[in-house]
Amino acid sequence: MADSEHYSSDEDFAKAQDAEDVLGPYRESFHIPPGPDRSPCAYFAGNSLGLQPKRVLERVNQELFDWATHGVEGHFKGETPWFSYHEVFRESGARLVGAKPGEVVLMNSLSVNLHLMMVSFYQPTSERYKIVIEEPCFPSDIYAVKTQLAHHGHDASKALLTVSPRAGEHTLRVEDIEALLEREGDSVALVLLGGVNFVTGQLLDMKRIASAARAKGCMVGFDLAHAAGNVPLSLHDWDVDFACWCNYKYLNSGPGAVGGCFVHERHGSNLDIPRFAGWWGNDPKTRFQMQLIPEFTPREGADGWQISNPPILALAPVKVSYDLFDEVGMDKLRAKSVRLTGYLEFLVDQLGGDAVEIITPRDPLARGCQLSLFIREYAKEIVSKMQADGVVCDYREPDVIRVAPVPLYNSFFDVWRFANSLKRCVGGS
Repeated sequence: MADSEHYSSDEDFAKAQDAEDVLGPYRESFHIPPGPDRSPCAYFAGNSLGLQPKRVLERVNQELFDWATHGVEGHFKGETPWFSYHEVFRESGARLVGAKPGEVVLMNSLSVNLHLMMVSFYQPTSERYKIVIEEPCFPSDIYAVKTQLAHHGHDASKALLTVSPRAGEHTLRVEDIEALLEREGDSVALVLLGGVNFVTGQLLDMKRIASAARAKGCMVGFDLAHAAGNVPLSLHDWDVDFACWCNYKYLNSGPGAVGGCFVHERHGSNLDIPRFAGWWGNDPKTRFQMQLIPEFTPREGADGWQISNPPILALAPVKVSYDLFDEVGMDKLRAKSVRLTGYLEFLVDQLGGDAVEIITPRDPLARGCQLSLFIREYAKEIVSKMQADGVVCDYREPDVIRVAPVPLYNSFFDVWRFANSLKRCVGGS
């Protein structure tokens, strides 16, 4: 149990920690939804949908103003011209995921981007055609992979390899992934795994997995939906081929927010890689020559995978969020996350008995800010009861409650509230 000797279950301890928290003032940067008594709820569903930063309204209104004021000239006028709007994320997006400027582009949504990446990086041959995924795997990833296999004429029962937890365990072992690759790697075209598992909250050793995959000649990509904005990443140095993520969970950019995509520079500089093309992926110097240049020439870098022009009103909240992450920094967020999640772990352990089991790794280096709790009975009912207490968390069928103490806006007192509500609801279930 992480740092348990420094924790206490007393309410005063939680309040004292908040008084000393250097990131505590950032909570005021967000709209906290009200609970049943109209006071702010204890919100632990940021791993599903992050809260709204207060500056979002101002940012969206600025784009509406520029549209009203400039019309089509807003592409080149206004506070942030639309023609180059996506480029404001080149530096901040790179910092967020440990990339070089030019390796990151914001576009589309996560599942669409996964498909676009597989167009380029899943190029099966008669000898090398399999795809590796994990269990449990997010359904949309499974659908994307299976349809890509079918598109290329492969039977998923033969071409889809799944690495699963061992019998009686909840999480994956990296050595099992390495063993699978050692055994099957010569026939594997792509390894596509979730960086942080959506059910268990396990943080995979992406550097080690990427190394094992590339040693066998496999392409390697990660779904970072639960990792981006949650844990420090070093995608370039880890030698990852590509990665995709959403911006509506830990990155607080609104429901259905524009997604993010990383493409390693060795691929971004290769203009011959197969891809689906669209006019926003070509050279901006000639973009408006349109019919005069009927052949597509991709721009170097991740920008070359764009298809359509960016949705400005949808990108405005993302800009607010990325600016906030730049201001705070992932190192400070991670430090608070480790302590806040450790406190949650400590309080759940205080419940005793076997009604609740933590299935997320105990090692802080093997998880982000999510703890997943296996509830032996009445999990769905317990979540409803807790919501009546003003405590919001996330339920996954059939028996898991996911709890995410997000360091940007959750407090130690929030965690204390959660633990006390869970104790009452489990005891009364």
